[in-house]
Amino acid sequence: MNKKSLAALGAITLASAALGGCATLLANPPIGNTAVPQPAKTVDVTRYLGRWYEIARYEQGFQKDCDGVTADYALREDGKISVINTCRKPDGKIKQANGKAKIVDVATGAKLKVSFFGPFYGDYWVLDHAEDYSWAIVGEPSGKYLWILSREAQPGPAQVDGLIGRVKAMGYNTSMLRITKQP
Repeated sequence: MNKKSLAALGAITLASAALGGCATLLANPPIGNTAVPQPAKTVDVTRYLGRWYEIARYEQGFQKDCDGVTADYALREDGKISVINTCRKPDGKIKQANGKAKIVDVATGAKLKVSFFGPFYGDYWVLDHAEDYSWAIVGEPSGKYLWILSREAQPGPAQVDGLIGRVKAMGYNTSMLRITKQP
Protein backbone atom coordinates (compact mmCIF):
# COMPACT_ATOMS: atom_id res chain seq x y z
CA MET A 1 0.00 0.00 0.00
CA ASN A 2 1.43 3.44 -0.90
CA LYS A 3 1.56 6.51 1.36
CA LYS A 4 -1.57 8.08 -0.17
CA SER A 5 -3.57 4.90 0.39
CA LEU A 6 -2.37 4.67 3.99
CA ALA A 7 -3.22 8.33 4.58
CA ALA A 8 -6.70 7.84 3.08
CA LEU A 9 -7.24 4.71 5.17
CA GLY A 10 -6.16 6.63 8.29
CA ALA A 11 -8.54 9.49 7.49
CA ILE A 12 -11.43 7.09 6.97
CA THR A 13 -10.63 5.32 10.24
CA LEU A 14 -10.54 8.65 12.12
CA ALA A 15 -13.81 9.80 10.54
CA SER A 16 -15.47 6.48 11.40
CA ALA A 17 -14.29 6.72 14.99
CA ALA A 18 -15.55 10.29 15.28
CA LEU A 19 -18.95 9.38 13.83
CA GLY A 20 -19.11 6.33 16.09
CA GLY A 21 -18.39 8.54 19.08
CA CYS A 22 -21.21 10.90 18.08
CA ALA A 23 -23.59 7.96 17.67
CA THR A 24 -22.61 6.71 21.12
CA LEU A 25 -23.34 10.13 22.62
CA LEU A 26 -26.74 10.20 20.95
CA ALA A 27 -27.55 6.64 22.04
CA ASN A 28 -26.32 7.27 25.60
CA PRO A 29 -27.29 10.83 26.56
CA PRO A 30 -25.85 12.25 29.77
CA ILE A 31 -27.59 10.88 32.82
CA GLY A 32 -28.86 12.69 35.84
CA ASN A 33 -28.85 16.42 35.82
CA THR A 34 -26.19 18.39 33.97
CA ALA A 35 -27.17 21.62 35.78
CA VAL A 36 -27.13 20.53 39.41
CA PRO A 37 -28.79 23.11 41.64
CA GLN A 38 -27.08 24.59 44.64
CA PRO A 39 -28.53 23.58 48.02
CA ALA A 40 -31.79 25.45 48.62
CA LYS A 41 -31.48 25.88 52.41
CA THR A 42 -28.99 25.82 55.20
CA VAL A 43 -28.74 22.56 57.11
CA ASP A 44 -28.72 22.28 60.90
CA VAL A 45 -26.49 19.23 61.13
CA THR A 46 -27.76 18.29 64.60
CA ARG A 47 -31.29 18.08 63.17
CA TYR A 48 -30.04 16.11 60.14
CA LEU A 49 -28.45 13.41 62.34
CA GLY A 50 -30.31 10.17 62.99
CA ARG A 51 -31.93 7.58 60.76
CA TRP A 52 -33.08 8.21 57.20
CA TYR A 53 -34.95 5.77 54.98
CA GLU A 54 -34.20 5.81 51.28
CA ILE A 55 -37.36 6.39 49.24
CA ALA A 56 -35.77 6.48 45.78
CA ARG A 57 -32.35 6.79 44.14
CA TYR A 58 -30.40 6.74 40.94
CA GLU A 59 -29.20 3.12 40.81
CA GLN A 60 -25.44 2.74 41.25
CA GLY A 61 -23.22 -0.31 41.26
CA PHE A 62 -22.53 -0.08 44.98
CA GLN A 63 -26.28 -0.16 45.69
CA LYS A 64 -27.28 -2.63 42.98
CA ASP A 65 -30.46 -4.51 43.93
CA CYS A 66 -30.55 -3.00 47.43
CA ASP A 67 -33.85 -2.51 49.22
CA GLY A 68 -34.62 -1.68 52.83
CA VAL A 69 -31.92 1.00 52.58
CA THR A 70 -31.22 3.17 55.62
CA ALA A 71 -28.59 5.76 56.43
CA ASP A 72 -27.68 6.52 60.04
CA TYR A 73 -25.74 9.68 60.88
CA ALA A 74 -24.20 10.49 64.27
CA LEU A 75 -21.75 13.10 65.52
CA ARG A 76 -18.27 11.75 66.27
CA GLU A 77 -15.92 13.01 68.97
CA ASP A 78 -13.57 14.45 66.33
CA GLY A 79 -16.37 16.66 64.97
CA LYS A 80 -16.95 14.54 61.88
CA ILE A 81 -20.11 12.56 61.26
CA SER A 82 -20.28 8.78 61.30
CA VAL A 83 -22.23 7.30 58.40
CA ILE A 84 -23.68 3.79 58.43
CA ASN A 85 -25.49 2.76 55.25
CA THR A 86 -27.43 -0.50 55.38
CA CYS A 87 -29.32 -2.41 52.70
CA ARG A 88 -31.00 -5.76 52.19
CA LYS A 89 -29.97 -7.78 49.13
CA PRO A 90 -32.48 -10.00 47.25
CA ASP A 91 -31.09 -13.10 49.00
CA GLY A 92 -31.96 -11.52 52.38
CA LYS A 93 -28.37 -10.74 53.34
CA ILE A 94 -27.71 -7.40 54.99
CA LYS A 95 -24.95 -5.28 53.48
CA GLN A 96 -23.46 -2.45 55.54
CA ALA A 97 -21.00 0.31 54.68
CA ASN A 98 -19.36 2.41 57.39
CA GLY A 99 -17.99 5.81 56.58
CA LYS A 100 -17.44 9.33 57.78
CA ALA A 101 -18.46 12.75 56.60
CA LYS A 102 -17.16 16.25 57.09
CA ILE A 103 -18.87 19.55 56.43
CA VAL A 104 -17.03 21.51 53.74
CA ASP A 105 -19.37 24.51 53.51
CA VAL A 106 -19.64 25.72 57.10
CA ALA A 107 -21.74 28.74 56.08
CA THR A 108 -24.68 26.55 55.00
CA GLY A 109 -23.85 23.09 56.39
CA ALA A 110 -25.41 21.71 53.20
CA LYS A 111 -22.25 20.57 51.41
CA LEU A 112 -20.40 17.64 52.87
CA LYS A 113 -17.72 15.20 51.77
CA VAL A 114 -18.27 11.52 52.57
CA SER A 115 -15.69 8.74 52.65
CA PHE A 116 -16.16 4.99 52.76
CA PHE A 117 -12.66 4.25 51.49
CA GLY A 118 -9.89 5.75 53.60
CA PRO A 119 -8.72 9.15 52.39
CA PHE A 120 -11.05 9.26 49.35
CA TYR A 121 -14.03 11.58 49.74
CA GLY A 122 -17.01 12.24 47.49
CA ASP A 123 -19.45 15.14 47.45
CA TYR A 124 -22.72 14.84 49.36
CA TRP A 125 -24.99 17.85 49.03
CA VAL A 126 -28.26 18.25 50.89
CA LEU A 127 -30.05 19.98 48.01
CA ASP A 128 -33.34 20.50 49.83
CA HIS A 129 -35.10 19.37 52.98
CA ALA A 130 -38.34 19.84 54.87
CA GLU A 131 -38.37 22.55 57.52
CA ASP A 132 -39.01 19.81 60.11
CA TYR A 133 -36.34 17.53 58.57
CA SER A 134 -38.94 14.87 57.69
CA TRP A 135 -37.48 14.49 54.17
CA ALA A 136 -34.34 15.41 52.26
CA ILE A 137 -33.10 15.39 48.68
CA VAL A 138 -29.41 14.62 48.32
CA GLY A 139 -27.17 14.86 45.27
CA GLU A 140 -23.74 16.06 44.19
CA PRO A 141 -22.21 18.29 41.50
CA SER A 142 -21.94 15.73 38.67
CA GLY A 143 -25.68 14.99 38.67
CA LYS A 144 -25.03 11.24 38.51
CA TYR A 145 -26.11 10.53 42.07
CA LEU A 146 -29.45 11.31 43.65
CA TRP A 147 -31.26 10.11 46.76
CA ILE A 148 -34.67 10.95 48.17
CA LEU A 149 -34.74 10.32 51.92
CA SER A 150 -37.46 10.30 54.55
CA ARG A 151 -37.66 9.86 58.30
CA GLU A 152 -40.52 7.43 57.65
CA ALA A 153 -39.89 4.04 56.08
CA GLN A 154 -43.09 4.25 54.07
CA PRO A 155 -44.35 7.80 53.57
CA GLY A 156 -47.70 8.17 51.87
CA PRO A 157 -48.01 8.18 48.07
CA ALA A 158 -48.84 11.90 48.02
CA GLN A 159 -45.58 12.73 49.79
CA VAL A 160 -43.54 10.45 47.51
CA ASP A 161 -45.18 11.96 44.41
CA GLY A 162 -44.51 15.45 45.79
CA LEU A 163 -40.84 14.68 46.34
CA ILE A 164 -40.46 13.19 42.87
CA GLY A 165 -42.10 16.34 41.48
CA ARG A 166 -39.67 18.46 43.46
CA VAL A 167 -36.72 16.48 42.06
CA LYS A 168 -38.10 16.92 38.54
CA ALA A 169 -38.41 20.69 39.11
CA MET A 170 -34.71 20.68 40.07
CA GLY A 171 -33.94 19.34 36.59
CA TYR A 172 -33.38 15.67 37.38
CA ASN A 173 -34.48 12.88 35.04
CA THR A 174 -37.12 11.20 37.20
CA SER A 175 -37.45 8.25 34.82
CA MET A 176 -34.09 7.12 36.18
CA LEU A 177 -35.33 6.93 39.77
CA ARG A 178 -35.48 3.50 41.35
CA ILE A 179 -38.10 3.36 44.08
CA THR A 180 -36.70 1.62 47.17
CA LYS A 181 -38.84 -1.05 48.80
CA GLN A 182 -38.91 -0.69 52.56
CA PRO A 183 -40.06 -3.52 54.85
